[in-house]
Amino acid sequence: MNESMLFTDADNLALAKRCRGDFPLLSRQMHGRPLVYLDNAATSQKPQAVLDALQYYYQQQNANVHRGVYQLSEEATSAYEGARARVQRFINAAGVEEIIFLRGTTEAINLVAQAYARPRLQPGDEVLISAIEHHSNIVPWQIVCRQTGAQLRVIPVLDSGELDQAGFAELLSPRVRLLALTHVSNALGTINPVKEMIAQAHQQGIPVLIDGAQAVPHLRVDVQALDADFYAFSGHKLYGPTGIGALYGKRRLLEDMEPWQGGGEMIIQVSFEHTDYNQLPYKFEAGTPNIADAIGLAAALDYVDNLGLEAIAEQEQQLLDYGTQALQRVPGLRLIGTAQHKAAILSFVMEQAHPHDISTILDRCGVAVRAGHHCAMPLMQRFGIAGTARASLALYNTRDDIDVLVDALHEVVRMFGAPMAEGGQ
Repeated sequence: MNESMLFTDADNLALAKRCRGDFPLLSRQMHGRPLVYLDNAATSQKPQAVLDALQYYYQQQNANVHRGVYQLSEEATSAYEGARARVQRFINAAGVEEIIFLRGTTEAINLVAQAYARPRLQPGDEVLISAIEHHSNIVPWQIVCRQTGAQLRVIPVLDSGELDQAGFAELLSPRVRLLALTHVSNALGTINPVKEMIAQAHQQGIPVLIDGAQAVPHLRVDVQALDADFYAFSGHKLYGPTGIGALYGKRRLLEDMEPWQGGGEMIIQVSFEHTDYNQLPYKFEAGTPNIADAIGLAAALDYVDNLGLEAIAEQEQQLLDYGTQALQRVPGLRLIGTAQHKAAILSFVMEQAHPHDISTILDRCGVAVRAGHHCAMPLMQRFGIAGTARASLALYNTRDDIDVLVDALHEVVRMFGAPMAEGGQ
């Protein structure tokens, strides 16, 4: 950001101030202080529209879907499948059959690891990930590599938190059978150039899975424009309910995959000798689905689109720029992750205090941040730290929230003492 940029009261993130009242939980107090919620990368708060959608389903439409031949079941089925179509439009998938409802990003990645990668991997093959991945995009690939004899390779990360693109190019080879990459780092906020990286992988015939958990709340995602083979995200980081998410997969790939789980709904005909599987996407949705939360997710997507993702992204970038400048003035504080292209995440350490102590003190001031390794332990090891404190922003956060955060960080300085000046005694 240009250092001469002015933030006035008139343009103090008007979108956030307008919509804060839509989120009932933000009116709470913590330890006698107004809540400043800055843990949105872990989970976002839910607008009243989402809460209303959940309540309406349970009060007016609660029935199982797809097989009931009575009106209530037909209404529930229509709402559930309408939610699938809403997800399709939100990420611009080619068809509704390419959208699979799951518990979230983690389950989606595990599905691809077991149903797509495992049958295709052999000893000597490679799965390529990056050094800034969440554990949910590391551990499933470690498991499938152990099962098949394949090897896990890792794209290195630079000191800025950006991926080493030269290192990435060197790692691409005929041995790589899959690239699994985060769109936005949950620990650093780094926005990876996934479109370009997908194109490079595809030049060598390598399919690509993108972990979009941290991207969809902040960026307009078009899976066809990206040309992603698989794209996964979670509802609860996108102002929707917990326990619901979606996997996008190109139809030709999904059709060629065996089911990961067996049970009801994913079948057409069952005998003790043979089972015929259902068509897409039901082949991958065994058992009674999470009907209510899929409907709640659709309501969240409506809410975000009504505000406008582009307007949300612009506001969050303003707030990120303001917060970056403000935090750098706190004595002893060092930002971890300074990529040129970042989502609204401020991850930092302080010379005076452990991240858990920072979070505890901030909590007493009403400020909720995450502290620890953020399910990215290899990344923390790369930077030589045990963890960070992380303030992650959302559409309802304001400059006032950042000011309260900074005041609370100065309280940390007062409690633990200012850092010793370089060369001091």
